[in-house]
Amino acid sequence: MIPEFDRLSNSEIELMLKAPFLVCILIAGADNDIDRKEIKKAIQLAEMKKGKTTSRVLEFYKTVAEDFEDKFMVVMQSLPVMAKNRNPIITEELAKLNNILPKLDKSFAPNYYQCLKNIAVRIAQSSGGVLGLKKVGEEEAAFVDLSMIKNPSAT
Repeated sequence: MIPEFDRLSNSEIELMLKAPFLVCILIAGADNDIDRKEIKKAIQLAEMKKGKTTSRVLEFYKTVAEDFEDKFMVVMQSLPVMAKNRNPIITEELAKLNNILPKLDKSFAPNYYQCLKNIAVRIAQSSGGVLGLKKVGEEEAAFVDLSMIKNPSAT
């Protein structure tokens, strides 16, 4: 497992592992239409993203991408079907990261956060908005900034 997780409880580690899936479901399912192929592509793109991302964050996302469909289905089945019932639960879960991210390495936490944001943006853009005219659909736009998670670089 990721060395940065050594200081975390089992439930905190579980949320860290589950968060990318929650982001996928929140953004892709904002309009009640979830396309898993687009989500899988978003995870793969996040996994391959280089630049400022540390190798440990890439290692984390490679772990998330393994058996993606199975993991996605497990998380999806644990949530309500309708977006209006599901989104508040996901938002509350993701907000719990605000207590976890400060416990992580000062370089890992901001990169992890940025990867979650990248996933959100890529999924929102993949939906094409209304008739493909907008980059981000109206429903996705309400969540794409992941405002429930504080930027660990800002604290």
